[in-house]
Amino acid sequence: MNRFILKYPWILKKLYPKRLSRITAEKTLFLTFDDGPISEVTPWVLEQLEKYSAKATFFCIGDNIRKYPEIFQQVEAKGHAIGNHTFNHLNGWKTATSAYLENFKKTEEIIEFQLQKTLTSEEKLFRPPYGKIKNKQAAKISNLGYTIVMWDVITGDYDKNYDAEKCLQNALNLIKSGSIIVFHDSLKAEKNLKYVLPKLLEKYTQKGWKFKALT
Repeated sequence: MNRFILKYPWILKKLYPKRLSRITAEKTLFLTFDDGPISEVTPWVLEQLEKYSAKATFFCIGDNIRKYPEIFQQVEAKGHAIGNHTFNHLNGWKTATSAYLENFKKTEEIIEFQLQKTLTSEEKLFRPPYGKIKNKQAAKISNLGYTIVMWDVITGDYDKNYDAEKCLQNALNLIKSGSIIVFHDSLKAEKNLKYVLPKLLEKYTQKGWKFKALT
């Protein structure tokens, strides 16, 4: 992830005004989890969310859905939203548009197969890995009815240069009502995630805020 974007996530809204990076919603936060599902981390995330009656959005890698279909089914069964995160976590800037779209559609197919339904327009959510996607790729995906979801808060849980407390303070300094917050249910992020997520859930629940899935 570009370190400048990590430090100044608001720049995404300036660069890409048509992409969703924050929602107008009073006392509400939108937690998102990228790169799962995996057996080592995703079930723990689901347990933490359930403790606080929190709903979230999981941007899933297609290959991980293939590897862990039962974990994917747990995410859906708990009432969380599902998003497409490509099949192999592709960097759009480094990938030809035709190959990128093929990879994206492969994930769409596996999501629909697992859910046993065709996605509605409200369910068509896409987040480009690394936040890196060419305008032509974004246009084609948008034309398929997808909302491209970015963020206004990224915790840095995946970043080896961020310790857990720094990740927490990074999030607390940026969060506003309606924020879309990025976590990762991945092995790389596990240590920081397991410190930050419970504290964030507890703090904002005590303040009377809600955690909702994107739709």
